[in-house]
Formats: sequence, structure tokens, C-alpha cells
Amino acid sequence: MKLTYQVGIAALIHLGIITVFNVLNGVQTSVSQCTGGGSDCLGNIITSIMYFMVVTVWFTGLWLLAATAQNTRSRKLTAALIAAEFLVVCVALFNFQGTSNILAQTTSLVDAALAAWVGLLGVRLFIHGGGRVTSSGRARRRRLAKD
Repeated sequence: MKLTYQVGIAALIHLGIITVFNVLNGVQTSVSQCTGGGSDCLGNIITSIMYFMVVTVWFTGLWLLAATAQNTRSRKLTAALIAAEFLVVCVALFNFQGTSNILAQTTSLVDAALAAWVGLLGVRLFIHGGGRVTSSGRARRRRLAKD
């Protein structure tokens, strides 16, 4: 299996990695707030859990959209996926600029890179429309060699 045309698998990998990073971010933020003499430790924990749930629902939706676009070869769903991944890249880069926490910045960069990767796979799927996405010229050369 090549990940060069598996948009659904790439989106699932994105979901898994970002989920891990967001859990680490939430734990790190909550621990620093609660041990640093913060005034609202419980509020920060609740906010972190709610943020984690929203992000998980969003990326699960992206994964389902990517898998459906890949299986149905729908250009409309693929265009929606590309737009959503572009939005993720924009938000991740905005978040990168808004924090000085190294873990949060790393999370934002990883998120932007993975979203760009899934988006580019979506572009390949969109360009090929209803057909199967193949590697560059290798498949074409193999077909010509058989003839």
C-alpha cells in the first residue's frame, strides 16, 4: 500500500498524531497551571478537556470526509477536504505565532505539515477525478512496456 493516493489513511494518521499532541499539550498546560499556583486549576482542566473534544471531533470529521472522498472519488468531497485542510494549515500557523510554549509550537508545526500533506494528496485525488491516482510516470511506462 502506497500512501501516495491513500487520502483516508493519511487523514487517519493526522488524526492519531494530533490527538496525541493535544493530549500532551492539555496535560502540560494543566500541570503547569495547577502546580504554578494558578487561581483556576479546575477551570483550566475543564477547558482543556473541552478543547480536546472539539479538536478530536473536527479531525475525526476530516478523516471521514477524506475516506469518503477517496472511496467515492467525488470531486466535490475532495474539494471540501482540500478547503478544510487549508483552513487547518491557516489555524495551525496562527496558533504557532500566538504561543511561546515549545510543545504548542511543535504541535502547530506538525499539524500544519500533516494538513498540507493530506491536502496535497487531496489535490492529487481531485486532479485525477474519478480515476485511480497512480505514481508519476512509472505506471505509464509499465503499461507502455507491456504493449
